[in-house]
Amino acid sequence: MDMNIELRAEILSRALPYIQKYNGKILVIKYGGNAMINEDLKQQVMEDLVLLHLVGVKVVLVHGCGPEITDMLKRVGKETLFVDGLRVTDAETAEIVQMVLAGKINKNLVNLIQNTGGRAIGLCGADGHLIEAEMRDARLGFVGEITNINTQPILDVLEKGYIPVVSTVGVDGEGNVYNINADTAAARIAGELKAEALISMTDIRGLLRDKDDPDSLIPTVRVSDAPALVADGIISGGMIPKVDCCIEAIRRGVNRVFIIDGRVPHAILIETLTDEGIGTMFY
Repeated sequence: MDMNIELRAEILSRALPYIQKYNGKILVIKYGGNAMINEDLKQQVMEDLVLLHLVGVKVVLVHGCGPEITDMLKRVGKETLFVDGLRVTDAETAEIVQMVLAGKINKNLVNLIQNTGGRAIGLCGADGHLIEAEMRDARLGFVGEITNINTQPILDVLEKGYIPVVSTVGVDGEGNVYNINADTAAARIAGELKAEALISMTDIRGLLRDKDDPDSLIPTVRVSDAPALVADGIISGGMIPKVDCCIEAIRRGVNRVFIIDGRVPHAILIETLTDEGIGTMFY
């Protein structure tokens, strides 16, 4: 018998306990970074989502895509400014954010899932007022602070057997559109859904004890240990807001949160359906 066939059967049998654990549960995936730009990686992410969906996992995909927004702003001759890592968003920029995220990116992802054999429906924060927001800081313009998450549109889509694909655009009662940080939105959505897990795809392996040593991965972090890791400088810079979002999700009822390297082929399946995993798990 071909050993490759035996190996494949062994891999599938080892995945069974994890499939059983996630079956019927909600798994929120925050999607961005290089995994969203590289076409081969994008295809593999969609394959992972469809496979999980077909084995009974209720997958919710939450996405941003900062590089695409920046590219569109360049095309129309608008300069991109950042304050504290957040994009300054005037009214015109907010319209472009909505156009790129809720239009181009969202529908491309929906189409890709469909072409991979899955079923998907695109949503944005304006649909059913899924993401309600208010102005976070006048200096930032229409950058939103989330005030409420209405999970019903997501639950309705899940109930009908589709994968909800959510773009992180927020709205308020006056019709203003807000640019929402994707990590923040994914954490709030996962918390409100009481998801079994949240997976945040990034461009690094996870939380590193030494930021210059990719082999110094910290595989698990208890939420109560995070302040000490910040004090020791292990959690620093751009990782602080990402970890804050992980902690927010846990405190809102998510069982586990993973930061994984989206540049690794089939990273989602490795994290969810194997003993080893590849990133950092917060619990």
